[in-house]
Amino acid sequence: MIKTLPFNALALAAVALLSLLLPFVLGSYALLVFSLFALAVTTVVGLNILLGLSGQISFGHIAFYAVGAYISAGLTMNGVPLGVAMLAAMLVCGVIGGLLAIPALRVSGPFLAMITIAFALVVRHVLIEWREVTGGSNGLMGIPMPDFGPLDPTVGLALCCALLMIVALALFARLQRSQWGLAMRAVKASDIAARSLGFNPVVSKTLAFTLSAMLASAAGTLVAPLMMFINPDSFPFSQSILFVLAVVVGGSGTLFGPVLGALLIVVLPELLSSFAEYRLLIFAVLLLSVLWLAPRGLLGTLARWLVKPVPQFAPETPDETLLQRHFQRAGQDVLKVEGIGIRFGGVQAAKDVSFNVRAGEILGLMGPNGAGKTTVLNMISGFYRADSGSIRLQQELRGLPAWRVARAGIARTYQTTQLFSGMSVLENLLVAQQRGRQGLPWRHPGREAQAVAMALLALVGYRGSVHTPAEDLPHVDRRLVEIARALALDPALLLLDEPAAGLSREETDALIPLLRRLAGFGLAVIVVEHDMALVMAVSDRLQVLDAGKPLAQGNPAEVQRNPAVIAAYLGGTEYRGKPRVMPLRSNGEPGLVVDKLTLDYGAAPVVRNVSFTVNPGETVAILGANGAGKSTILQTLAGLHPARSGAIYLHDHSIKELNAAQIAARGLALVPEGRQLFPQMTVLENLLIGQYACSQRLDPQAEVESILRRFPRLRDRLHSQAGLLSGGEQQMVAIGRGLMSRPSILLLDEPSLGLSPAMIGELYDALAGLRNEGVTLLLVDQMANLALTIADRALVLESGEVVKAGRAQDLLAQADLAEAWLGAGNA
Repeated sequence: MIKTLPFNALALAAVALLSLLLPFVLGSYALLVFSLFALAVTTVVGLNILLGLSGQISFGHIAFYAVGAYISAGLTMNGVPLGVAMLAAMLVCGVIGGLLAIPALRVSGPFLAMITIAFALVVRHVLIEWREVTGGSNGLMGIPMPDFGPLDPTVGLALCCALLMIVALALFARLQRSQWGLAMRAVKASDIAARSLGFNPVVSKTLAFTLSAMLASAAGTLVAPLMMFINPDSFPFSQSILFVLAVVVGGSGTLFGPVLGALLIVVLPELLSSFAEYRLLIFAVLLLSVLWLAPRGLLGTLARWLVKPVPQFAPETPDETLLQRHFQRAGQDVLKVEGIGIRFGGVQAAKDVSFNVRAGEILGLMGPNGAGKTTVLNMISGFYRADSGSIRLQQELRGLPAWRVARAGIARTYQTTQLFSGMSVLENLLVAQQRGRQGLPWRHPGREAQAVAMALLALVGYRGSVHTPAEDLPHVDRRLVEIARALALDPALLLLDEPAAGLSREETDALIPLLRRLAGFGLAVIVVEHDMALVMAVSDRLQVLDAGKPLAQGNPAEVQRNPAVIAAYLGGTEYRGKPRVMPLRSNGEPGLVVDKLTLDYGAAPVVRNVSFTVNPGETVAILGANGAGKSTILQTLAGLHPARSGAIYLHDHSIKELNAAQIAARGLALVPEGRQLFPQMTVLENLLIGQYACSQRLDPQAEVESILRRFPRLRDRLHSQAGLLSGGEQQMVAIGRGLMSRPSILLLDEPSLGLSPAMIGELYDALAGLRNEGVTLLLVDQMANLALTIADRALVLESGEVVKAGRAQDLLAQADLAEAWLGAGNA
């Protein structure tokens, strides 16, 4: 095994020694190439800080290179020493880079690249037009070489280039694992998670941009005396692209990637000088090949294969004294949430939500799909700005950005884990302990911080190596490490969003004593979780939301008996579905057969050995609590999620291996959860899209007219943008889109989600009408009582397994149906 740090130190020493010896043995032309190579390495190291550490890309670094060269030329031609000129150039470019970065880094992706391209073009035009200073297109000639005493000036200048390269590489090696570097890498990996640990991404990215600009300008100051003549054509825009290519091909984020990259863009063209006219073509092919075969870059891919860190494991039991000392903010004031609400366009996602959480208390935040639970967490943690109300934890937090809320003592986890890829388990916890502080560029996390990280990993039950890259962790370990990372922030309040998602029953049960232990340290905990057994077992109090509004509060036993809560989860009993006009007749040949279907998301199965059939003309409902696996089954049937095992047959033909388009063409249409219309397109355009996958030759106008007869209120809105419709109207469009291809089976995923009672009744009347016309429906709806009023048969899922199945009317009459939703018996 290669130990990374000693290997890097030895390799850097070897590069330094070789670089300081070569100027004394190379000929004049080779010495020039070597000097240009060293300056290219320095510039690419700067870009490596920007791209490799902070994840930002710049195509404008040739501008900083040019500014450094012109400042150096102008000052040295007026008798200023080269060293002073270099410092001046770095200062000027550092300020310019910082000022450019502040607005530029508020955007990302192609927008940032375009801003840096524009900057490079502006600098080029300034160099051409400012003739009094830059010499215009003619440039500056007679740039003096520095005096090195008895040493040949070209050798002395080559040594300066080599020293600058060595300093740049040493700076990167130190920065990469310093507090600055950890913060930059965290922001690169997950801007959201970094903000929830107290980091302001703009600060981290601006520091990276500033350092990168300073290194590019430092290299530029030496190219002026090296060439003794510069003009705007000395700094073509294509060179900026080559600098980026050197980072990507060499391996962004690696110490010696810039060295390899500079060899490719400086030395390789000299070796292939006879093919000079094909240089850019060769580089383009090289870049595409590397991106295809080695997306981490050449050295990044080699390091992935060869560098294996020595395993190091957290202790079996945590150091209690160390943990008590770490949790300094635990036991602080109560979180007070009073009347908060937020609106997204025309949708009131949360309204008048109020509750308190005391130190050492676990509050379960529950409610059906679309109730606003995660929205409330996002408002508390600062990712959403509440339109009204107050959020207090020793200070008013409403309106503060997420990074300031985190610094105030609120940590959180996410439904989908947000660990920092490219960083080890240990580094994920070390960066969290900085609590948003950038720290010092030369300071590494100390032994105390590592000891705290080990204790926290032991506390949550992580048993793997602490040097394992976060992206290589199995799902359960990702959950545990994310909780440990949140605890490393030393929070007063911990927000857990679906901590048991994707875990097995045994793994979920292990969270119960962990959460109790955290409360024992004095932490206030808010849990949002679909696993009702976990919520009921661990919560001291429950706050129930429905449609974004508070519905009930109390201990688990009280909430389980609350009629309003039961109605919110199962649906009210006021609606009466239209009865069948004609009795269901089946020829005994099912249209859809699902046999022993098992599904997962790369972790524990979320659906286990589920089997059922759907006969032509039948309406079958799949019921169960949040997270039971209902929507995952529909997504798998529609070809949007792969099956781990089992079989799926549509009209006696297997569709398990088909993609979504092929399945749709065979007559299976999905109306997805949340409608998922194309908001900028009209209602008519959304409807017509539904016919694209149809294998039948249908008259589009006739099909649209059929939809409008079924949903009359859409007629006046046919040419309105779909995004401007109400939720109920959007659901009608989504169902109409699914019907446009006359599917053999229509899959409906949570059609009542977020709709008013009146709209739900209108919608279910339409579904009953479809059923009476002989349309085959497979319906998923958390509102069980609603679904059962129009269904012929139903199956009930609990933790991914079928626990009940039978005639819909028989299930509707069962009094214990709430157990699968509210975890009865676990209070």
